[in-house]
Amino acid sequence: MMLMSSCAFTQGLPEDGTSCPDAPKCVSSYVSDPRHHIEPFNFNDELETAVLRLKQALLREKRVTIITEQATFLRAEVRSLIFRFVDDVEFTMLPDQGLIHVRSSARTGYSDFGVNRRRIERIRELFQE
Repeated sequence: MMLMSSCAFTQGLPEDGTSCPDAPKCVSSYVSDPRHHIEPFNFNDELETAVLRLKQALLREKRVTIITEQATFLRAEVRSLIFRFVDDVEFTMLPDQGLIHVRSSARTGYSDFGVNRRRIERIRELFQE
């Protein structure tokens, strides 16, 4: 049996695109809940350079497909190796603040066993190189 939260979903994401479901399968720099919160990325270079570095870091992950690419927004899907489950990863750049907000969430299941948090921290490390 699959349980859904009361908020509407589009391709597994809450409509507001920033929050996380109650289940431990998501991280977001928009939320304050310590179970789901992750720090945004910082950057000091030009927006175009930061976006390029972010894309390069993201694409070093396996089984990543960039779905949406706009001037200040990237959305990607990451598929798991064995069961092909999809995780949604989003990055919103705020150039005036030098921040990249991030959200990463599993579409299915109750827990991701920390996969999304570890993925974002790997991408952060690659982005900062």
